[in-house]
Amino acid sequence: MTERNRKQDPIGLFDSGLGGISVLHEIHKELPSEDLIYFGDSLNNPYGTKDKDTIRDLSDAICRQLADAGCKAIVIACNTATSAAAPYLRARYGIPIIGMEPALKVAVDQHTNRRIAVWATDLTLKEKKFQDLMDKWGRDVPVTRVPCPDLVQLVEQDRLQDLEAVDAALQGYMALSGDPDAVVLGCTHFVFYRQRLQELYPEISFIDGNCGTARHLGEVLAGSLNDAGGKIEYRNSDGNKLGLSRRLYERLEDTQ
Repeated sequence: MTERNRKQDPIGLFDSGLGGISVLHEIHKELPSEDLIYFGDSLNNPYGTKDKDTIRDLSDAICRQLADAGCKAIVIACNTATSAAAPYLRARYGIPIIGMEPALKVAVDQHTNRRIAVWATDLTLKEKKFQDLMDKWGRDVPVTRVPCPDLVQLVEQDRLQDLEAVDAALQGYMALSGDPDAVVLGCTHFVFYRQRLQELYPEISFIDGNCGTARHLGEVLAGSLNDAGGKIEYRNSDGNKLGLSRRLYERLEDTQ
């Protein structure tokens, strides 16, 4: 394959559902000339309550589809799928596989010796990958782990405009968070709540890993970046979610 063809090949992204659209948005801002294919597995959402083997198999099937579409790299725009499947996928595909992880290091660097809460799925918080993060960055900082399943479902059910339900969920999880100085949004779905969280809790920092992932992708693909693309293609295992996928992207455009 020529260098020209590699540059013009798309980048694939996938998530357990619609949360990874927040990563898609950040990557499009960082690399606006790249063609992007986003696959949301809403039919099988949520991943956070499934076992590792199931998540691995679902992720493998999606990666095969993206590889068959000619993607030059794949972003696992899902902390849960990264925890469960990233090493397996990297061993199977001969293209870069970029994963996600809760931005605990960023939070610790910005809030040394202060209280941090990590909001994520139950599986992400229980996996060895997160424990390794804790061992490396969270030993000397009070860190509270908070699984937040309702925040995933409110996005998937197109209920972000239901402020009563959104506020009840956010306030409930904050009550479990140990009076934090910073909250790590350790699931890509949670980025859709950033604006409301900042309105409700202006004294707290809310941190996610999307910007870091987009920058890392650009570094990995240095020399193979497109200069003549910029299209976004949406795919979903539930075809009824394609309209919502576009609306969620537009929501991020409106709030940036």
